[in-house]
Amino acid sequence: MASEFILLGFSNFPQHLLPAFFLLYLLMYLFTLLGNLIIMATVWSEHSLHMPMYLFLCALSTSEILFTVAITPRMLVDMLSTHHTITFVACASQMFFSFTFGFTHSFLLMIMGYDRYVAICHPLRYNVLMSTHTCARLVSWTWAGGSVMGMMVTLIVFHLTFCGSNVIHHFFCHVLSLLKLSCGKETSSVTLGVILVCVTALMGCLFLIILSYVFIVAAILRIPSAEGRHKTFSTCVSHLTVVIVHYGFASMIYLKPQGHHSMDSNTLMATTYTVFTPFLSPVIFSLRNKELKNAIKKSFQRKFSPLSS
Repeated sequence: MASEFILLGFSNFPQHLLPAFFLLYLLMYLFTLLGNLIIMATVWSEHSLHMPMYLFLCALSTSEILFTVAITPRMLVDMLSTHHTITFVACASQMFFSFTFGFTHSFLLMIMGYDRYVAICHPLRYNVLMSTHTCARLVSWTWAGGSVMGMMVTLIVFHLTFCGSNVIHHFFCHVLSLLKLSCGKETSSVTLGVILVCVTALMGCLFLIILSYVFIVAAILRIPSAEGRHKTFSTCVSHLTVVIVHYGFASMIYLKPQGHHSMDSNTLMATTYTVFTPFLSPVIFSLRNKELKNAIKKSFQRKFSPLSS
């Protein structure tokens, strides 16, 4: 039974490229933290943003920060280190937290889609259907659901026996890379079970988001003026863009055809989901959401502009 694992990560990359990759990923990581913290601080300080959509956005920013914290710091340290071992417990913890915050993120995107559906299709009942109590309960359910998924997958995987090689061909304790190291008759059935659970949950979220937007588009098309249609749809653009980015990069990694891909290309592909997607999310929300963009601008002007006499 393995007591520790070795994260291969970027070990096979040319050594002279590692400082450049390290700097790039470090800057993206810091920007992810800063961007999400700015969004959270702005929503907290601006009373005009104290509404369900921005409460969900704060929860999404929190899950984004925690997801990157669970993976990226370890990856950055390993890029400049020769010691790439990770203990059994640390590996299990990293898998649990990455799954928990990753699934919470997907569940929150689904709830945000429902919020836009209620706002556009049932505007007169919005304050009743999306009360503060209801929003808090929905956010609690997303975190609880993410935790259950994280705990379930981690317990299933680490219940297996690991024998032979203890080298994980990844920069973090990635579930499929870890399953390749397990041995025993139940390995193939567990692998299939984990894939089915994850795909069912994620595709279920995507299906409900698409369903929300089918109703949203139908409602928008009934608006007589072009200006009214544009104004209504603009409230959905940032959420829809993040959904496309989130599921687009995930599909590129997990649904790509199984061929002769080098480990280096697989490693770089994985960073698009673990580093690049969280980096893009605050950029999209702060640039594509007019209310939030103006609130951030106003907040910065208040703090940094000299007081007019």
